[in-house]
Amino acid sequence: MMVMGIWTRYVLAIVAVVVIAGAFLSLAFHGPGGMVAVWISAAVALAVQIAAFAVGRTVGQDNLVAKMGTGALLRFLALVVYALLTATVLHLSLVPALISIATFFFLTTLVEPLLIRL
Repeated sequence: MMVMGIWTRYVLAIVAVVVIAGAFLSLAFHGPGGMVAVWISAAVALAVQIAAFAVGRTVGQDNLVAKMGTGALLRFLALVVYALLTATVLHLSLVPALISIATFFFLTTLVEPLLIRL
């Protein structure tokens, strides 16, 4: 029961952060394809953050640095793959897509230490 509570709080927290940041980024990138790129980046960031949180909770049960490091590595790899896919396959606007996913990763990473210890 305790684990479900942590998951619920984490998902609600990162969804709130991403929606609020996405709204502001949509105002900044309101040109053609900009808003689409922002919200696709939001969906990717949410999926990666949930995966990073899951991996971080299983890696290094008593080692906070291992938990955070594993999540950081996963986010970095996701950013590189997303940048390559955005440029070559998805054909999204690069600047809004990459700035928004980096912003989402940064802001949601600030929430993670609050709940990863539990």
